[in-house]
Amino acid sequence: MAENNNAAVEVKSEISGAGEVKRLVRPREIAAFAITSYGLNNLTSFIGSTKQYFMMSFLGLSGKAYGLLGTVSTLWDALDDPLSGIIIDRSRTRWGRLRPFLIFPMPFWAIASILFYVVPNSFSSGERFAYALVTTIIYGIGFSYLSGWELLLYNMTPNTNERSTLIATQKFMNLFTWLPSLVPVFVDFVPGVTKNAVTQVEVYRGFSIFFVIAAALGAIYGFFTMRERVTVASKEEMKETGFLKSAKSILTCRPLAVLLLSNFFGGIKGVGGASEDFFWLNCTGRLSNRLLCSLFTGIPNYVITPSTPILIKKFGLRTTAVSAGLFSGVAYTVLYFIGYKPTGNYWLDFVIVTVGLTVCGLPNQVMSVCDPLLKGDMFDYLEWQNGIRNEGIVNAVSSYVNKLSSSVHALLSGAVFDWIKFKPQHDSYGNIVPHTDPKVLKGIWGIFCLAPAFARFGYGLSLLLFNVHGKTKERMLIELEEHRNARAEMKKQALSQIDSRESEE
Repeated sequence: MAENNNAAVEVKSEISGAGEVKRLVRPREIAAFAITSYGLNNLTSFIGSTKQYFMMSFLGLSGKAYGLLGTVSTLWDALDDPLSGIIIDRSRTRWGRLRPFLIFPMPFWAIASILFYVVPNSFSSGERFAYALVTTIIYGIGFSYLSGWELLLYNMTPNTNERSTLIATQKFMNLFTWLPSLVPVFVDFVPGVTKNAVTQVEVYRGFSIFFVIAAALGAIYGFFTMRERVTVASKEEMKETGFLKSAKSILTCRPLAVLLLSNFFGGIKGVGGASEDFFWLNCTGRLSNRLLCSLFTGIPNYVITPSTPILIKKFGLRTTAVSAGLFSGVAYTVLYFIGYKPTGNYWLDFVIVTVGLTVCGLPNQVMSVCDPLLKGDMFDYLEWQNGIRNEGIVNAVSSYVNKLSSSVHALLSGAVFDWIKFKPQHDSYGNIVPHTDPKVLKGIWGIFCLAPAFARFGYGLSLLLFNVHGKTKERMLIELEEHRNARAEMKKQALSQIDSRESEE
């Protein structure tokens, strides 16, 4: 009797939401998805834009040490990512398969996000490196399991049009992720900092605490609001498929290989992105010029983001993504040859650089909408080929390969500053002041422009190999719907049989 009850509970959980392909996601779920993403995006944006600058400037890591940090932490991910993927795939709870991963990884990423901006002054250089490494590993553990939240998008609805709505809403909301850009303003202009009553380190740490609280509140709200609707394989089906069979299908999946390649090239842009604070402080004299520039460069995105689904519908997903990458590559290349001081007039040069960066950034939001849609097509393709959804393992493989790529990017991010012989300069209070060596400044400009140019060219060209499009995609979606409906019907029949046996007993 107990076994029957357990089976009934499991089958009910498996068919929850089955057959709801035509049902629209509730407006409050769309809002929750956007709010959750907004909170986490603010935090990751803050860390992504300031971590290297902070660790090299205040923690005292050299470029080589910072690159080594990324490489060593990847070795841990080699063990952690496959485990997290298997756990995510096989999770079945009363709250769903993926929603719990909004909550339980929270202590890991929250604590580490704050520790990144604590400087243990009594530590030696070797101890500081070890401190940074341990903190990075803790942060990585949290985000390995938080990847379950990222997969929630593809399980809230199987309808590709609803996915487009969710993604476009999310990306539009993320256009307001301007809070991390306030950090340079506080560093440059807050009276307490300029009078050394408040140090720059304390400014960074204060912002980290604020962003952690905001991200945690958003994640909790999302957990209680969003739902999962895509029918997933039962535990028995997962066992029958097996890990080795799933791994084989993943390793031979062409769309996945293409996305990993495009992500590798896309990550190289981060080498240029990591140089942003170095560029604005050293080449323009003020760190806060970054915020002033961003006030203008982001304006077109408010039109481009909601227009992207229209472009995708007219030209196709793959064509739109390829075109965006190639356009951006050309724009960054042209900007590099224009230079950051083409006229010698400070404010006119600032305007030229701002306009140039605005043009370079026009395709950014197009790609940010296309990327998760391409990933969704890849997940659907694997389900079409294998009969089950195993996004956790797929995401673990993707995450591992992407982290290997990130270790390469981290090495490059540190090495390029050693190549141009850059060393941060401090005043008597320990605060950072602008560099003056023309060769170093030219090197920073090269990193700032040419790394993104190379990244965008590679991104666009690699996606030409993505084969889930056109008639193949149309046939895939039709057959997937038939398969999901059949699975839902079988599980309803199984539930009916269990209920019948319970009635007889």
